[in-house]
Amino acid sequence: MTSDRLFVYGTLMRSFDHPMARLLAGHADFLGEATCRGRLVLVKHYPGLLLSGATSEVVHGELFRLHVPDELLRELDMYEACGEGFAEPTEYLRKLIDVTGADGVAEKAWTYIYNWPVTDLPRIESGRFLDHSADSTSLTTRTSTSRST
Repeated sequence: MTSDRLFVYGTLMRSFDHPMARLLAGHADFLGEATCRGRLVLVKHYPGLLLSGATSEVVHGELFRLHVPDELLRELDMYEACGEGFAEPTEYLRKLIDVTGADGVAEKAWTYIYNWPVTDLPRIESGRFLDHSADSTSLTTRTSTSRST
């Protein structure tokens, strides 16, 4: 199964001044805010998504329609250091997941799931990385070249 949708929840969101966020914005259409079931952890200055089946655990992000999915996903895989050519286990895995748009419509979208141990990583309770970054006293959260969707 494939999709031309991408769900982002971190530094690839439109409000971040990040080269990969700009690349995404230039090669995809913003469809709106969306959510998925899961929780966020703060890895360093970027988030990691852990999927969950619990309806009470929700991650907030943005949904995009990719103009040329295969090409852009290859670029994003390189950025997230996942897929062929990277030592396993990779920090992230790209997976097709269920997301729900602001209009309540559910659909499949690609996203990057955190794949390393999460012991002692702080949880972002709100499920919104932007809430965490807005509270941060460091501007590196918004301008860092480090990754995560």
